[in-house]
Amino acid sequence: METINWKELPFAYHPTDCNARAVRKNGTWSTPEYTSDFMMPIHIGATALHYGQEVFEGLKAFMGRDGKIRVFRWQENAKRMQDSCRGIMMEPPTTELFKEMIFETVRRNKKYVPPYGSGASLYIRPLTIGTGARVGVRPSDEYTFIVFVSPVGPYFKEGFKPVSFMITRDFDRAAPKGTGRFKVGGNYAASLTSMHVAHEAGFANVLYLDAKEKKYIDECGPANFFAIKNNTYITPKSESILPSITNKSLVQLAEHLGMKTEIRPVALEELDTFDEAGACGTAAVISPIKSIWDDASGKSYNFGEQAGPISTKLYHALLDIQNGDAEDIFGWVDFIE
Repeated sequence: METINWKELPFAYHPTDCNARAVRKNGTWSTPEYTSDFMMPIHIGATALHYGQEVFEGLKAFMGRDGKIRVFRWQENAKRMQDSCRGIMMEPPTTELFKEMIFETVRRNKKYVPPYGSGASLYIRPLTIGTGARVGVRPSDEYTFIVFVSPVGPYFKEGFKPVSFMITRDFDRAAPKGTGRFKVGGNYAASLTSMHVAHEAGFANVLYLDAKEKKYIDECGPANFFAIKNNTYITPKSESILPSITNKSLVQLAEHLGMKTEIRPVALEELDTFDEAGACGTAAVISPIKSIWDDASGKSYNFGEQAGPISTKLYHALLDIQNGDAEDIFGWVDFIE
């Protein structure tokens, strides 16, 4: 095995030993196959290539101080993948198959789980694609479920440090009553141009407003938005926002710490009233927001050069559970034996 500088890992694909695959034909999933081949043949008429039948997930495994590998809330990822599959007429993998392939893929790539204290983790990417050939627009009759893993560092190179976002009105991530609440590849393809514009302008990412009225905060790049005000954790509610498992966990943590929580539409003008703001998701956990620039109004909403105290507390509380440094009172963690 090559020598890996765990503390300098980027958030990028890194080769490992194997991946897992199962195929659904005639109403049945095949026995999982574990292979060192990271390429796969696919029919040129596959619905994944033509009609966007593709969903994916992202979760992590962590090495604890005790030398045990922990997987965080995989059941929630299984449920979300199943919801996403049904949302675009795909046959979802069962919860049992999801767990079997994830756990076994991690076991077979155990040496790539970054050591405790490195700040890195093993990113797990399950995906389901339509692999049956279609010319007309209709669901596939064959699906392939794949799991691969990669050791990764922080999503933002700055780590847990405040970053700046830019509001966009020229682009929409997803339409109301569309696929925004599902984790489908098309939503991310739709975000690439706006994210590129934000990066070119010197911002870490883009803040989307609701597609219908441009009055309410939607997603925060590829993450959920949250804010802190008067000891209250506030996060937007919208049918076009992907339900983040990290955000859901932070809501529970905030309530456990004695905070109030509000999941509701969040108007743009409320940005002036928040004490702290941040983006949250599996990749970054929490990215504190330093400022949000609105080009249309020429206004900057500023939240400080340092991460706020509540965001910091929530960040470390969640990481401590994931790494095994705090008691898992919520039952979020499962161990890889």
